[in-house]
Amino acid sequence: MDNKFVITIGRQFGSCGKEIGQELAKRFGITFYDKELISLASKESGLCQEFFEKADEKNSGNLLQAFEFLSNDKLFQIQSDVIRKVAGEHSCVIVGRCADYILRDNKRCINVFVHADIEERVKTVMNRQHISEQEARELIRKMDKTRPNYYNFYSDKEWGVASSYHLSVDSSLLGVHKTVDFIQKFVEEALKD
Repeated sequence: MDNKFVITIGRQFGSCGKEIGQELAKRFGITFYDKELISLASKESGLCQEFFEKADEKNSGNLLQAFEFLSNDKLFQIQSDVIRKVAGEHSCVIVGRCADYILRDNKRCINVFVHADIEERVKTVMNRQHISEQEARELIRKMDKTRPNYYNFYSDKEWGVASSYHLSVDSSLLGVHKTVDFIQKFVEEALKD
């Protein structure tokens, strides 16, 4: 029997979703993917990594300026193929990139959305980016538009809406480590055969 599984993490900017995903991967002893998927998509396609970085979590079918024949939709398709490939090869945690939607037919895929109180998000972004409170709020505002636009453009689900995920959790209530504990227990229960 195939026991491979995938945990996808959708997250608000500054909610510590990436850190939670990394810790989950460590605890389960599985591979963690975030921006690593960009490198893999570049290698798989033979295209420059810069193309994928420019299109990363951006929502349009517009053509990239560098190559008029290479659309963001095509880059999304290549990245989607890479996500399906890694999910088929081994257990992993994947952060962002519509992975929950791309892997919607995978019965052993648990989709989690991590959100947090705005004040906690501001503190996290200020500390992580070494920026002022005003800059952090502006960056959060920008990302709170960009991520949903990307997700809603490429999926038939709605970003951040609880019904789009198996579990939605506020990381500011428990903190990173207890949130990881909670998600770990949820995943273990959900995957019991």
